[in-house]
Amino acid sequence: MCVAMILYSGDLSPYSAKVRMQIYAMDVTDDFSFELPLAQFFSGRLKEVSPIGRIPILKTNEGLIPESEVIAEYIDELYPERSLLGSTPMERANIRVLCRIADIYLMDNIFLALGQMRVPEPNQAIIELLTAQALRGVTALEEHLSEGGCAAGGDYLTRADCALVPALYMCDRTLPRLGVANPVLGLTKTEGYWARIQQNEHAARIIAEMDRGLKARLDGTEQQRVKEAMEAAALTER
Repeated sequence: MCVAMILYSGDLSPYSAKVRMQIYAMDVTDDFSFELPLAQFFSGRLKEVSPIGRIPILKTNEGLIPESEVIAEYIDELYPERSLLGSTPMERANIRVLCRIADIYLMDNIFLALGQMRVPEPNQAIIELLTAQALRGVTALEEHLSEGGCAAGGDYLTRADCALVPALYMCDRTLPRLGVANPVLGLTKTEGYWARIQQNEHAARIIAEMDRGLKARLDGTEQQRVKEAMEAAALTER
C-alpha cells in the first residue's frame, strides 16, 4: 500500500517521536513525509489545522488524525502485515500497558513539569508533584518490562518500544534539568533495557533526532527558525 501522508511532527516532541519510530520500524517511511508548521505551532495557531492544537497530527487523503496513540493504532491497521502490536491477546495487552505507562505516567508528567520552566516564577510544588508521578511510573515500568530483549520480550520491536524510547529519553535528558536524577539508574530491568534499546537502529535514529531538537532549543537555533517562519507567514498574510 502506498498512501501519501504527512505527519506533523517535531524532533523533540516525544509523542511525535514514538510515531516516527513506529514508521521506521515498520519500514513504511516512503509513504510518509514529516513536517512542522513552525509559525502555526509556536504561535498557538495549530488549532487551525486540528482542534486539539498539538502534534503529532497525521494528514491523510481521508482527513486529519490527532493524538499519537490513535495515529499509532491507525498505522497498525493500515499495514496489518507489519503491525507492531503483537500476535496474541495477552501480548497485545502487555504492549498496551507498557505504552500507557510511557504516555501517561512518564511523558505526560514530565512534559507538564517542563512547562514550569517556561514561566517567570516556577511553582516548585507542581514540579515535585509531577516528577513524583513520573518516578512512580518508572517503578511500575520495572515490574512490567521483560527480563531481556525488547520491551515486551523477544528480539523484535513492538509499539511498546516505540513509546518507551522517547519516554526514557526524557527521563535521561530532561528530568535532570528539573533537579531530578535519572530514575532509570539502579532499576535492574529498566536500566538494562535502556542500555540495550539504544543499540537498535530505529531507537538510535529517534534518539539522534531528539538530541538534534534539544540542541536546537538550547542553543537558540529553534527560536531563530521560529522567528523567520513567523516573519515569512506575516508577509504572506499581508
